[in-house]
Amino acid sequence: MTVSERAHELAMAAAQAAADKKAQDIVIIDVGDQLAITDAFLLAAAPNERQVLAIVDAIEERLLELPEKAKPVRREGERGGRWVLLDYVDMVVHVQHTEEREFYALDRLWKDCPQIPFVDRDLVEAEAAAAGTAPAE
Repeated sequence: MTVSERAHELAMAAAQAAADKKAQDIVIIDVGDQLAITDAFLLAAAPNERQVLAIVDAIEERLLELPEKAKPVRREGERGGRWVLLDYVDMVVHVQHTEEREFYALDRLWKDCPQIPFVDRDLVEAEAAAAGTAPAE
């Protein structure tokens, strides 16, 4: 894996922030071997423009709360709300409307790059709670 510790930290925090806002199809791709300009892409989708913007806001807020705060050096596409790009240098976030996500298929474009596993902590907690309350056999 070529992702720096900082890129990994940013990607995980951003992915959890997106998951907390009900983002869909969250994927983190290690593009460090293919691109010199960044280490990772975070891809997320939402069914409407309002939710795309809410996810973007949540990501920005979460990354500003990190011990080593992170602000995007570039922000694109916010006006339309269909595809917003946040460039954090170490990581680039793409939050897309579901239609754009399917049409542009960045996952397929970067399919030769390894994915970095991400599991929504709320799902883990829900599964643990369900397992704890399940009757013993």
